[in-house]
Amino acid sequence: MEEVLIITGGSKGIGEGIVKAYVAKGVKVFSVARTSNALLTLKGVSQIAFDLAKTYEIETMFAHIFNLLKAANISKITLINNAGTLGKIGPLQKLDVATIESTIKLNTVVPFICSAAFIKLTDGWTAKKTIINISSGAALKPYFGWSMYCSSKAAVNMLTQTLAAEQAHFANGVKVLAIAPGVVDTDMQTQIRSSSKVDFKDIERFISLKNDGDLLDAAYVGEQICKMDYDYSIESGSVLRVESD
Repeated sequence: MEEVLIITGGSKGIGEGIVKAYVAKGVKVFSVARTSNALLTLKGVSQIAFDLAKTYEIETMFAHIFNLLKAANISKITLINNAGTLGKIGPLQKLDVATIESTIKLNTVVPFICSAAFIKLTDGWTAKKTIINISSGAALKPYFGWSMYCSSKAAVNMLTQTLAAEQAHFANGVKVLAIAPGVVDTDMQTQIRSSSKVDFKDIERFISLKNDGDLLDAAYVGEQICKMDYDYSIESGSVLRVESD
């Protein structure tokens, strides 16, 4: 029997850390991202080059993945909605329409569509089925200059809870979790530290986290998220956070 992971944005950053953790467990991994990672290919990861901004093609892309799978041979299948963007930092009135639309689309619309496709395509499967939405502490705390990021991640948390409520009414429904990875040493943090204090009032805190060595490692975060996926005592609908060791 096989175990399968489908992840968006799995080629770098937190996504790469997650992929490596699942590969280490012998899980068959499909990574959907605009860019590929040669090292992951060597590890046997199936990388699908796809721009998630093309939302009307997402269902077709998922159908392609599922055509490669046989439900009877799979004991566990997980979707991780990891792809996301901070967008442009600054007060809302300074942001252009295209930036607002593209940021909300990737952070919120895409996880909705991916989750819907996953639920439809696994309907009737006997395998353990899980959706993990990568959230953020910013979903629970407003930051000056982060209106798009905070709001879109808050939407992901509520998607998690409402999907869990819906799936509880179905036999072998999909388990749904939201996990905030903490402050991780990725390109997003580099973007945050390069912003101006005029646009982001809390920049000094994030600079200090880097200087003090308090950022989490993507590999560690990936391992913790994988552990949560395999912890069957965690209830569907839970909003969780990766803590430092």
